[in-house]
Amino acid sequence: MDNDFERSVSSRAARRNQQQQAKYILSGGKLSQDYTMRIIWKRGFIRLALTAGIIWMLIILTVLLFHVWSCQSSVAFFSALCSKDSKVFGMLNTMGLMKPLHRCTIPVADDPNKVVIPKRKSPEEVVQHLSYIMEDDIASNGSQSPPLFGGHQTWQQRDESFKVKPTMKVHCGFMRGGGAEMAPEDIKYVKKCRFVVASGIFDGYDTPHQPSNISKRSQRLFCFLMVVDEVSLDFIKSNVTVTEDNDGGQRVGIWRLILLKHQPYDEPRRNGKVPKILTHRLFPQAQYSIWIDGKMELIVDPLLILERYLWRGKHTFAIAQHKHHLSIYEEADANKRRKRYARPLIDLHMKIYRYEGMESWNPNKGTVSDVPEGAIIIREHTALNNLFSCLWFNEVNLFTPRDQLSFGYVVYRLGGTFKLFMFPNCEYNSIFILHPHTREHSSKVEWVKSLDEFKKKADLKESRGGLGLWSPYPGNLDLVVLPPVPRTSKAG
Repeated sequence: MDNDFERSVSSRAARRNQQQQAKYILSGGKLSQDYTMRIIWKRGFIRLALTAGIIWMLIILTVLLFHVWSCQSSVAFFSALCSKDSKVFGMLNTMGLMKPLHRCTIPVADDPNKVVIPKRKSPEEVVQHLSYIMEDDIASNGSQSPPLFGGHQTWQQRDESFKVKPTMKVHCGFMRGGGAEMAPEDIKYVKKCRFVVASGIFDGYDTPHQPSNISKRSQRLFCFLMVVDEVSLDFIKSNVTVTEDNDGGQRVGIWRLILLKHQPYDEPRRNGKVPKILTHRLFPQAQYSIWIDGKMELIVDPLLILERYLWRGKHTFAIAQHKHHLSIYEEADANKRRKRYARPLIDLHMKIYRYEGMESWNPNKGTVSDVPEGAIIIREHTALNNLFSCLWFNEVNLFTPRDQLSFGYVVYRLGGTFKLFMFPNCEYNSIFILHPHTREHSSKVEWVKSLDEFKKKADLKESRGGLGLWSPYPGNLDLVVLPPVPRTSKAG
């Protein structure tokens, strides 16, 4: 009985198969072909998507690995390709894939509350009285342009400014009508600031980073002043909380925002040099200042910084030495490789300095280095230090905005009268945490390879800064040969 039932089921299944085969034959196999093609296309698309995804991931992984390798490479060409300001570098650094910064312990005092602040200012032994040229003498220069922030300084005025005398009057920015103007409420506020921590953000490249490890004493003693332009102020307001204080000012955490209206230069990097170098002009009542770049987060109490770098050794000006470069010609070569400014203009800048006697650094110079790390500057605002800052700014105003190229030159021109403490680079890296910019800086002038390009495209030239590079120089630079630069270090 069971066998008969099984045979009946098998027979019915066989008949169904025969019927399906017959339908397939009568329809020419179209239904099965369509179905098969859909399956083939679907599987092919999945394989293609998987293959493209794998290839894309391999490309990203290759780029990341190359970035890691280039940043660690000792080969100058490849290390020059590493952008340590990029978000990629910041992400890789956060993941622990980058070599840690060259850091060492700072021998600071144990307790900021026990730091003894000097009762008297340092003696003014070299320059007793310093004043500033406030009116831009346009007529004497034969120029029809409006007043410039840095003034139309002549070559003769520049040369005279390096001759140190007890009483001096020099160009130092802030010409009337030249821009960089503060609001009345900010002018009133900064008049009470004797101890200043200053920083700056321009063209929206950063947001304020709150300092850490700040004692209550330092919070009461110091004014934390963040200088910004209009673009940066709008960017900050759209990204972080800005509050109003009791003095009518705007704040982000501990930072009081100081708005500079009417930017004096076309180039944001040059605008950023105004509060950085001319801190004593912006905050004239300040006795001490610590400058820190806008992309940095201060992690050491400012009182401990002043005690370590100024008061302990009876210094009045402190800045870190560069990690890699000793000579300004090394730094210039690195700037060209990293496209920090137009290469032909950097060469012209260096030729002027070479013509005026600036040698490559050597141990007999009596200085630790000619090249600083300019992101942190610690100063007592003495007349001599203020003079140095003015002369340093004048060089930045006249030539390229790369202030590290001008620093050692101004020290050289002052002939040993200017004393400074250039502290180890590893301590510099222990003062802050470095944050990446919110976006990459880009300027058309950075890609210019020859002076002919400026002649073809007049809009590449800055109209209010670097004018010394376009003024007839009173010397023959054609025979000047720049000293050779051994590329034994990274591009910097």
